[in-house]
Amino acid sequence: MTNFTDELETRLCRYAAIDSQSDIDSMSQPSTDIQFGMLNLLRDELTEIGAEDVTITEYGVVLATIPATAEGPTIGFLAHVDTAPQFNATNVKPRVIKGYNGGTITFPDNPDLSMSPDQFPYLAEKVGDDLITASGLTLLGADDKAGVAIIMAAARHMLENKDIPHGKIRVAFTPDEEVGRGVDPRLPDELGVDWAYTFDGGRLGEIEFETFSADGAEIRVTGVSIHPGFSKDKLVNATHLASKIVQTLPQWAMTPETTSGREGFVHVVDMNGGSSEMTVRVIIRDFELDGLEAKGQMIRDVCNAVAATEPRAKITCEISPQYRNMRYWLEKDMTPVNLATEAAKELGLNPKSVPIRGGTDGSRLTEMGVPCPNLFTGMQNIHGPLEWVSVQDMARATELCLTIAQRAVKG
Repeated sequence: MTNFTDELETRLCRYAAIDSQSDIDSMSQPSTDIQFGMLNLLRDELTEIGAEDVTITEYGVVLATIPATAEGPTIGFLAHVDTAPQFNATNVKPRVIKGYNGGTITFPDNPDLSMSPDQFPYLAEKVGDDLITASGLTLLGADDKAGVAIIMAAARHMLENKDIPHGKIRVAFTPDEEVGRGVDPRLPDELGVDWAYTFDGGRLGEIEFETFSADGAEIRVTGVSIHPGFSKDKLVNATHLASKIVQTLPQWAMTPETTSGREGFVHVVDMNGGSSEMTVRVIIRDFELDGLEAKGQMIRDVCNAVAATEPRAKITCEISPQYRNMRYWLEKDMTPVNLATEAAKELGLNPKSVPIRGGTDGSRLTEMGVPCPNLFTGMQNIHGPLEWVSVQDMARATELCLTIAQRAVKG
């Protein structure tokens, strides 16, 4: 198999240095103009390597075709270009640790920051690998620029080696996955595939076909505003009421930091406003729809209980669907999952399926009729300054992409 490590290292470092953070408060499409830095670059790179039908859609998705060299199904490979809004992603300085020695990793721009295999055992499995991290002040953006690099390397390889048998391949790079808006309703038809894969997963060998189901709650608290010097028995402070709502929500057994495995959670992600009006945003996650509904009802009940303590205030709670567990559809036809599993075994990997404690563009695509399991990239500790990825894991993911494409025309 071709050695892809140099290409992947170069690509990820180049892509990660480009600020492409999405913004949940923006309703534009994409949510930030800076994402076009990545989108335009990928459009140009796909054109340069000989892909066909290269375009950027009205809704900000880069689409391209790798023509078929054999008869078989049309398969899509997807990754997202945006990075998470939760942590600084400006002025990312990627660095490569060649031949990781198994010790504690420090960060040049943040001397107080470090990580070791004692904290993160997967590091111990990567001794000898080349690791890429940021410098300590930003996230890296391997989520999901590692996936972008993997697909680009595989696409370049297929276009340069037309003797490799594969059906028609469609490549898609989406914006705004991190804010839940990566899949526009027009994408399934314009993608035009029998099934697809997102490269947006973690550990080597993971093939995921089960995600959280997700809703989002927006709580608005409107108090009574008046000059504080003349406010006795008149002022209703929205900040106090919003804080009471947050404090009343379960803190001990239903938050991300207290749950794992198949446990769902309720996560307060944002509070904004002042004494006259406050907005609280909450994300709700569960693997089952009844659990999701129960958590949503609990939030409504808390809001109603706090509202009852102060009838002069107005408290509303709107819950909106975000995505659903892809398992509900994929378990009816496991063809793409089985194909990826057999391809991984052919490469000598140990494929394993674990439920994703999150969601991907594949969750929405699957719900919209395009079966789309999720495949590993190697990325770890995402959405923060300790993010890292093994270049060798990325290389195995590139091999998996190519092997899936070839196995699909054999069956």
